[in-house]
Amino acid sequence: MCPKKLLCLARDGFAAPALLPDWEVTTVSSLAEAARALRAAPHLVGLLLYLGEPAALQRFLRQHTAVYWIAVFDRCALAQPHWRELAAEHLYDYHTRPFDMALLRHTLGHAHGCAALRPAPARPASGRMALTGDSCAITHLRTQIGKVAQANAPVLIWGESGSGKELVAQAIHDQSPRCHGPFVPINCGAIPASLIHSELFGHTRGAFTGALRDKVGLIESAAGGTVFLDEIADLPKDLQANLLRFLQEKTIYRVGATRSTVVDVRVIAASHVRLQRAVAEGHFREDLYYRLNVLHIDVPALRDRKDDLALLASQFFHTYAADKPARLKGFSAAAMRALRAHDWPGNVRELLNRVRRAMVLAEGRLITAADLELEQAGTLSAPAGLDESRMRAERDAIVASLERSGGNVTHAARALAISRMTLYRQMAKHGIVS
Repeated sequence: MCPKKLLCLARDGFAAPALLPDWEVTTVSSLAEAARALRAAPHLVGLLLYLGEPAALQRFLRQHTAVYWIAVFDRCALAQPHWRELAAEHLYDYHTRPFDMALLRHTLGHAHGCAALRPAPARPASGRMALTGDSCAITHLRTQIGKVAQANAPVLIWGESGSGKELVAQAIHDQSPRCHGPFVPINCGAIPASLIHSELFGHTRGAFTGALRDKVGLIESAAGGTVFLDEIADLPKDLQANLLRFLQEKTIYRVGATRSTVVDVRVIAASHVRLQRAVAEGHFREDLYYRLNVLHIDVPALRDRKDDLALLASQFFHTYAADKPARLKGFSAAAMRALRAHDWPGNVRELLNRVRRAMVLAEGRLITAADLELEQAGTLSAPAGLDESRMRAERDAIVASLERSGGNVTHAARALAISRMTLYRQMAKHGIVS
């Protein structure tokens, strides 16, 4: 069996390894050393024997919420509001001096057992928000991006709203020879029709009332890099002709200019509308469609890559960790089941919004299906079968035993005639937090 890893913050001279022979103890004497140790190797449990200044310790604990912390206080310390607040918000448990070493070992073991049941966090994304996931759909998408990035031809991206079309465009730019140039995203549906020509192509001084100086347009500002035209189907018909001319000739005319300007820029366009249909209905120029659709990428909907849900949810949880209460440690098993049961009409954007809202509103240690507002999504409309009835009875028995024992897992396991570790596994399976 691998030894349990413990990070111990203590004054010099504390013989943690001798007193905790079943643990692999990393002893540090300052918060800076503790932070370095956590960066060097993951630790599920931390023991705070030296507390130092409360404000600094609170900042440190807020940055390392994945660790289950146990602190030892002087008996009079908890009479002070700042220590009481720190204990309530950041600690798994605490003891007071003089402490019972056997009882402390039991607390550390309990904390490690609970921490070990949590799923491993998602791999951190490097740089910008990445295309997270290991599903077949996202793996195929990454392969396409790698191939398309090396060309200089226009790219047309199709995907449902919220599926991550801009992330795909950004990934193409980042992997292309133009990666050191600018990436300029433009939402074609968000610019007022009266301004869109000037915004895209720029204008000269005196071209119209209020044009007090020359202005470089968004396309020209992307010179040497990539311009991303999001929701290209919303571009007015007269501007479509100007964009077509730019794609053919690589030149633009600023509003009011008498000479063209050569611009070296790659064009990536995206739409949640199938442009073939827009062409058939007369809303989009056919010649522009074929100019844009040299290289084509379809972004998969989230319902087609449900194997990525746990990684995505975990990534969002850690990205926005500053918004959550310190006690919140992750997602319950029931919440993960509800995520998979939901159809995700709003795609990744909907998942992000539900996770961020749940992180703010959750009241327990783990996000539940109810916190995600997916409680109904995780239920079955059909009558309960034998397996479901057995699961419900098992969960009810565990909850009742924990309530009778006042949350003491050891006593509850004894009453259920199972081992403590078996009870931990059952609690994790049913999304129960003691």
